[in-house]
Amino acid sequence: MVKSLSNHTFRGSAMVPLLLLLLLHETHAGYKETQVCVNTSSATITTTITSGSIIDNKDNAVTCQKDGFPCVFICTNFDNTWFNGSYFCLHTNVTDDAGKFEYNIKPYGTCTLHLCENGIIQKLIKSYESSDAQQKELMLLFYIRNSCEELFRKSSDVKKVFINVERHIIHNIMNIFQPGTINMIDLSLNVGNYTALYSTDPWIQTEAPQLLPQSETFVPEVWLPVTGLHNIPSEKRIIGLVSYRNNNQFQFDQEQILSMVIRIEALGEQHLHDLTTPIKMIFRNISDNKEDNTSRIECRYFDEHYFVWKTDGCETTVNETNVTCSCNHATPFAILMIRDQPISAVHWKILSHISYVGCALSAFFTSLSIVVYVFIRNPQMEFSVSIHVSLSGALFLLNTTFMLTEWGAKLNIDWVCVCVASLMHYSLLSCFTWMAIEALHLYLLLIKVFNTYYKHYLVKLSLAGWGIPGVIVAVSLAVKDFKQFYGLTEMTIANSNNTNAICWITDDSFFYSLNLVYFTMIFIFNTGILLTVASSICKMKQTFRSKPKPGGRAWGDPEKLRASCRNALTVLGLTCLMGTTWGLAFLGSGYVNYPILYLFCIFNSLQGFFIFLWICLSVDKQRKKNMEDRQISSPGKTVVMKSE
Repeated sequence: MVKSLSNHTFRGSAMVPLLLLLLLHETHAGYKETQVCVNTSSATITTTITSGSIIDNKDNAVTCQKDGFPCVFICTNFDNTWFNGSYFCLHTNVTDDAGKFEYNIKPYGTCTLHLCENGIIQKLIKSYESSDAQQKELMLLFYIRNSCEELFRKSSDVKKVFINVERHIIHNIMNIFQPGTINMIDLSLNVGNYTALYSTDPWIQTEAPQLLPQSETFVPEVWLPVTGLHNIPSEKRIIGLVSYRNNNQFQFDQEQILSMVIRIEALGEQHLHDLTTPIKMIFRNISDNKEDNTSRIECRYFDEHYFVWKTDGCETTVNETNVTCSCNHATPFAILMIRDQPISAVHWKILSHISYVGCALSAFFTSLSIVVYVFIRNPQMEFSVSIHVSLSGALFLLNTTFMLTEWGAKLNIDWVCVCVASLMHYSLLSCFTWMAIEALHLYLLLIKVFNTYYKHYLVKLSLAGWGIPGVIVAVSLAVKDFKQFYGLTEMTIANSNNTNAICWITDDSFFYSLNLVYFTMIFIFNTGILLTVASSICKMKQTFRSKPKPGGRAWGDPEKLRASCRNALTVLGLTCLMGTTWGLAFLGSGYVNYPILYLFCIFNSLQGFFIFLWICLSVDKQRKKNMEDRQISSPGKTVVMKSE
């Protein structure tokens, strides 16, 4: 006779895990009556249906599929003996709620099937983040992970939610569990109480839990610093060590994790960090993973805020048999095999030199543009030159702050890094905005109106060019108590795990949702303006050919045509140069390839130089025009749009 399962019994070769009760015909949205049947044989329970199947084998592995998609199947409240034999069928009421199917099997209990989809599984995982969640919920959490392996492999968001809820439940268990070890199929938790701590040694060894007897050689020795434990109040001196059978929830960028992951947690709000005497972990049995010319073994910790493996505060010592990790804080730890490209160090060095030399050259030419503008500025100067100079000012600010990003990161002063990152973001958005203003000015000059006077025209453009980015960055800084968008972040070079700390945007979602969208909108706007201008120039050429006589409309003025072509080419050049450069920058975010990095660095170096050339050409054109105006009075010339 098969007994019903309690809520926390999922896996067991002697019982019917998960109550594999589904045998459905077609189910439709809403409410429906159907039949559920189960067949058992040779310690394997198999349910085969038209739209899918659920299989529980003797190896404690449950496979759920519906319509060819993986799913999670959970049953609750089965309090009666309901099955005697190897085959049975029961009637059930089915409710379909957007990927969640609920089966009410009266009078025995309820089963729920959840499709392995991002939103559905995130919601299911979050449902276990409660103050009373304990071992049963932790087992459920890992059953969900094992049932939706493909989703966990592809979705970083699901893994982030999983890690946060798992850590929350572990702290719940530590809060009420007596010192000892909890062994589950997917993890093992050892809780230690160090209230009475009188050791005079610098370290005290604590037992790391092992999942299987054959894994003994893989379990590291863990030594906790006595001084760090003394900094925690004695009544809260509870430390939990967790070892995992599978590390896939910690793999976000295809890291090669050589050891088991060890999580070290202090109870509640207590923390082991900034330790003068580090935590010491000795990993063994890695003889099959020797370092070579293209790889190295390294101790890393998992940053549960940014969800990346880092080395901050950790040192690695490798000998023939052991790898010793010494870290000044407590988090999940592991040994990673870091694989480098054979010439990655050379590329990194070359790219660093190109970046700094290029930014320095760009900053030099943009500053030179500003100096030239200051000395030759006069009331008769065209507004196009002033707009070019404003764009130069934004580029100068961007290149200057870029050269400060590594310096700010090395200072280890949070507010300095935040200031550098926010100023760099402001200058980047200002570059984009002034690029759009270049196109807007061209549109107003050639398409919208002629001989039109705009009051305070440059002032209005300046308010938009410098004000809009300022508002965006100010709002981003204002919500720092809710979410910190600026600060220290790790940048990774192409196809390797080489990282470099800089001051920049710390949140990838914020980076893409704001910067990429902002850039794309401006690029589309500029492209639309250029297409409109190109169409108008074609019309002007046709008009000029059909009306070659002097004294015709302004559309037939060859000088007007040439000026329009020059202005259009200027904006086209700026859009292509900056659009290509920053398009490569966004394309090259995170793991990128070397050609993109080289192209970005080269184009970035050319920005300031080409804008300087355009300004010089504009100034020279303005100078010649002023000389002609002084020599010849020509009232028939087209009046350029002016402001006060």
